[in-house]
Amino acid sequence: MKNIHGLLLVGCSAVALAGCGPSDIASPGTGGNVIINPAPTPSPSPTPTPGTGNIVAASSCPTITATTQLVNDGVITGPTGSYRVCTLPRVVDRSTTLPKITGLVYQMNGRVDVGCDGGFTAPTASFATSTVGCPTANLTADTNVTLTIEAGATLIGAPGASWLAVNRGNKINAVGTATAPIIFTSKDNVTGQVTETSQGQWGGVVLMGRAPTTDCVTGSVASNNCERQTEGAADPARFGGTDSAYNAGRMSYVQIRYSGFILGSNVELQSLTGEGVGTGTVLDHIQSYNSSDDGSEWFGGSPNLKYYVSIGADDDSLDVDTGAQMNVQYALIVQRDGAGDALFEIDSNGNETDTPRTKLAVANFTAIQRQTSTNSEANDLASALFRGNSDTTLINGIIFSPNNECVRLNGSGTTPATLKALSVVLSCNAAKFLGSGSYTPAQVATAFGTGANNNNDAFTSTLSSLFINGANETGVTATDPKATSSFFDTTTWIGAVRNATDTWYAGWTCNSAAANLGATNTSCTSLPTT
Repeated sequence: MKNIHGLLLVGCSAVALAGCGPSDIASPGTGGNVIINPAPTPSPSPTPTPGTGNIVAASSCPTITATTQLVNDGVITGPTGSYRVCTLPRVVDRSTTLPKITGLVYQMNGRVDVGCDGGFTAPTASFATSTVGCPTANLTADTNVTLTIEAGATLIGAPGASWLAVNRGNKINAVGTATAPIIFTSKDNVTGQVTETSQGQWGGVVLMGRAPTTDCVTGSVASNNCERQTEGAADPARFGGTDSAYNAGRMSYVQIRYSGFILGSNVELQSLTGEGVGTGTVLDHIQSYNSSDDGSEWFGGSPNLKYYVSIGADDDSLDVDTGAQMNVQYALIVQRDGAGDALFEIDSNGNETDTPRTKLAVANFTAIQRQTSTNSEANDLASALFRGNSDTTLINGIIFSPNNECVRLNGSGTTPATLKALSVVLSCNAAKFLGSGSYTPAQVATAFGTGANNNNDAFTSTLSSLFINGANETGVTATDPKATSSFFDTTTWIGAVRNATDTWYAGWTCNSAAANLGATNTSCTSLPTT
């Protein structure tokens, strides 16, 4: 469960995040390259062809401003050429820039902390940085470190529990471009040992902040001092506070590939995890590819996200919990065929009394689940699950799930989960809706409200190229999302992709057999050649 019943200690800095909800849901995390306590690796199949590309390894690692410098860990080769491996320090203790250098990759070997966390509230005193890393006790101030990653840079996770932890009081500034995205990926991706089914080869990116959360591990909602601990973290990796506008930095035009390393049952990382991040954090143009857990998961906070692509998640494509107040617009999600769990999982981790209630609004989305999951643990059952202490609004959306029920509502607590749909169309199996707890399928159908608010639960899809609106989608009357949140753009169409000329997803994403996202893209199994 997402509730923490103890911490997993894997080395001195290992971590994982549970990607599932309360006790009726578990993360599949099976298949691909997920390995726990791996044995010696045999020769890869297929064997990579080293050094056949045009990339030549950089001669050295750059000097950075952190106290501990990058470590030159030699050269690795793969189909696109050779690359100098420059390993990041355990703690980035001063504001630092990682430049884009051709023939060079930055490596995370285990947990890499961006700055040190001064606690629940932002201290006003400055903190003298230490040459020995973040102290685990008696820390009374933030380090105010910003890690800047230049457009086009590539960061790799060493196999296993490698992850980037952006602590409270510190920021990330990872801003790529439409033609030069920042890529977080696995070492095997560089050496050419990944396939279309590879996943779970390293950890992921975790942003921690001081926006409110629920389901406290320390403090309480009533006392206004609620904190949670990043699940599985051996060292403190806490989030929560009272600053709904908390700024954890910016991530734009970013790919996160093959993430989600498992540390134990129900405890694993996903591509991107937001924990108590606020409205001051800028998040746009983010792709998750082949996460062994969720495409992204959001614990508390008030995050806003535009232009989100999740392809091949092995659990949920978008998971929102523990009091998060989240808005998402332009979301293109394609579940892993025959393996992934739900397109959406929204809940409160089973705590029905904490406030704020988890609240999600998603506008202009196309959510595709072509095949139902064969994973024994994939028990969200329907393609979208809303439960617990949560309220969800779906606007201008398409759920294409011809072999599965589209929506499940689970009723529990004094005020069960609620669903409001506006200009949403469903292509489902004959059952269409599932109810559980206090909800029946008929009540779920009533909550969706086909025939009202431009909703249709018997929609005939004319999507082309997997996700581009066709004549039937174009014919649906849209609803202005701005009436729900000022964060949203006003749109006059449903779905994530209006028509063939709407190519916001192209160039900065990667292509796979699961989804072709543009002729100018690199394959997800490869790297850019410039």
